Amino acid sequence: MNILISGSTGLVGTALCATLASEGHRVIRLVRGRSEIGPNAVAWDPVTGQIDTEKFGDINAVIHLAGEGVGNGRWTAAKKRRILESRRLGTRLLAEMTAQMNPRPAAFLSASAIGRYGSCGDEILTEKSSSGSDFLADVCAEWESATQPASDAGIRVALLRIGVVLSPDGGALGKMLFPFKLGLGGPIGGGRQWMSWIGLDDTVGAICHALTETRVKGAVNLVAPNPVTNREFAQALGRALGRPAILPIPGFIIGLIFGEMGIATALSSARVSPEVLEQTGYQFLYPRLDEALAELLRK
Repeated sequence: MNILISGSTGLVGTALCATLASEGHRVIRLVRGRSEIGPNAVAWDPVTGQIDTEKFGDINAVIHLAGEGVGNGRWTAAKKRRILESRRLGTRLLAEMTAQMNPRPAAFLSASAIGRYGSCGDEILTEKSSSGSDFLADVCAEWESATQPASDAGIRVALLRIGVVLSPDGGALGKMLFPFKLGLGGPIGGGRQWMSWIGLDDTVGAICHALTETRVKGAVNLVAPNPVTNREFAQALGRALGRPAILPIPGFIIGLIFGEMGIATALSSARVSPEVLEQTGYQFLYPRLDEALAELLRK
């Protein structure tokens, strides 16, 4: 297949592009800077939405992963605008462009996040659960709604509600490794909040599954089937590293240092189930945290 991908240089995008290429697909990277254009890259204008894909032939699928980073820095008013607009505007433009292709791609996969559900304590959340009411939930709602032009054109749209992606190369785990290796790790806040995690290999595997499995349509939770509390996560990471994990970080410290961003990302509780992935036959490589961490840290 010829697959157009935005966000190809991010943690997930880099791994996904490598996997798709190894499987024989032609990966066409969607980039904003003309200096990045190469034999398998095409520039697009995020204002007009214009993309020149003629030299690549028919596009069979579009995977949209791009967006302003959420977990890097405090959420100032300007930062929150960038987070929202990079997803709402960019997604709508790409969905409209996809709808206008002739022939149209068979699938449009767009990243979203389990932040759509908000903080829900111990409640088990599936793709049918209602949306939350905080900033991240509102962003995800706008983000997902922006794919409508592709749906209206009859293209199969999958909304990838991605959980906490685990990789030693970045994301939450990448940030945790240094203090935990020093024996300075521990639960955050009370440690009772649920973390719905997924290993990077399974993130890529689940996206590839959504790409080819026609039953995957609409919201799909990209999380492992066994979420853990923050305290359980800290203990598992400590075991994997052979280090103690008993130094708690008070919740108010997170709020003081990181503000709303820290509260929304580190203290929020989301116990999410991958119901659609399981019902459509995806087989997780690492369904349990201990085995996922052992494999990730071995690499």
